[in-house]
Amino acid sequence: MADVESSVAATAKKRVLYFADPMCSWCWGFSPVIAAIRGACQGGPPIRFCAGGLRAGETRPLTAASRGYVEHHWHNVETATGQPFDYGFFDREAFVYDTLPSCRAVVAVRSLAPEGTLLYLAAVQRAFYAENRDVTREDILAAIARDLGIPEDVFLPVYRSSEILESTRADIRLTQGLGIQGFPAIVLQNGESLAALTIGYRPFEDMKDDLLAWLAAPPLSS
Repeated sequence: MADVESSVAATAKKRVLYFADPMCSWCWGFSPVIAAIRGACQGGPPIRFCAGGLRAGETRPLTAASRGYVEHHWHNVETATGQPFDYGFFDREAFVYDTLPSCRAVVAVRSLAPEGTLLYLAAVQRAFYAENRDVTREDILAAIARDLGIPEDVFLPVYRSSEILESTRADIRLTQGLGIQGFPAIVLQNGESLAALTIGYRPFEDMKDDLLAWLAAPPLSS
């Protein structure tokens, strides 16, 4: 817990912490919501993506039972949020649902182009959920970065670096240390004070007033 406290206190300022995983279906459903939160925060506190590591390091292929479980969630998210899904994904054989590569890729973009982090996250989500692209592959992740203006020869060395891997693991440790077990999660940081805006999916309108009240509050001294 000391590591968690020090990592939060290290940036004792007002900001929005967004805990998510690119291969979390409810995070894909939340994509329009985080865009609305970003709009509300325009010119104010920054939004920092924190990699959740939903299934980071998974090595076992999806079984028939686990495919059914995932598909059930996709239908629920589609019904609740209207976000599109390509169910051709479930025709894949022996797919290993390892979320570490996509988490690592978003952390790499966070390092290279912080202002583009959420745009890249949304592009990876769309590629996976709506276009049935395999975002466990670094060539796909690099191609998505290229489409957003980051050349592959810039993206790949950073993505592959030990520093980015450690930053991703640090994000996951922070997520676990704060006891966050559901994604997406929004935590509002003001100085060393942390307050959860949501743990799990919520429509923007359901939390808009709380967010605006927090935005209007003065920064706390550290």
